[in-house]
Amino acid sequence: MTEQQVPEQQVSGDDVPGHIAPVDITSVNVVSADGTTLAVDAIGQGAPVILVGGAFNDRSTVAALAAELAPAFTVLTYDRRGRGASDDRSEDYQVANEVADLAAVIEHAGGRASAFGHSSGAVLVLEAARRGLPIDRVAVYEPPYHADENQPRLAAEVYDRLRALVAAGDRDGAAELFLREAVGVPAEAIAGMKAGEGWAFMADKAPSLPYDVLVTAPWQGTAQERVAGIGVPVLAVYGDRTSPGLAKATEAVAAALPGAELRVMPGEDHAVLRRPAALARILTDFFA
Repeated sequence: MTEQQVPEQQVSGDDVPGHIAPVDITSVNVVSADGTTLAVDAIGQGAPVILVGGAFNDRSTVAALAAELAPAFTVLTYDRRGRGASDDRSEDYQVANEVADLAAVIEHAGGRASAFGHSSGAVLVLEAARRGLPIDRVAVYEPPYHADENQPRLAAEVYDRLRALVAAGDRDGAAELFLREAVGVPAEAIAGMKAGEGWAFMADKAPSLPYDVLVTAPWQGTAQERVAGIGVPVLAVYGDRTSPGLAKATEAVAAALPGAELRVMPGEDHAVLRRPAALARILTDFFA
């Protein structure tokens, strides 16, 4: 993997919620195994911690959490392939592509790092740890495994329909399909989202949504089976206001791994990244 320097940015405390002092962000392009270029930001100092967002997320959505952690760690955030300033050189969607991307970011961080993942990003870091990437500690927030047998599983054919919409250039349709059938958002709520100013940001991430479906792969095994064999310390966190399915999935991860720690955040739901201060305190204790 190679790195390409891009101009350094600077972010002040006024720009990032909860941050208290001006901090430099160093931005580079890191090249993954198949030639895909990944946009990576680093902030802070100390042991490296990599933050990985979920569906419809890029490095901007974890930037506030990075700023909260920066006084204690060197925090790296990146645009997963096909999002933001990262491209995608692969000819097919494969989970291995995203694992290789995380490996390239770890290499850039110095060869070892701890990792935090939110939603499908949580599943990705757990998969990377299971495959033996040099990850020291793993913290996850609400990984969307299928752990509630009272809830229907997402049909595998949704992945094919999603890919077809992406291939046709229908980003709105792909985003709507993912929200409706993968997340379970009601049609009226999606209509409201499409009318809002944030829809363009979400639709822009549509080409990467097949990766989110593949990495969570609800038709492939239980949460317990999919995390078996992870040998590093794991912290699993969920909010007490989240959906029952996400709570069960997080509990299943902690129950499957001897020594794993389970934390429940009062008053929080899946949108915890919008309010990162309390989560940052939990992560600081765990990673330190």
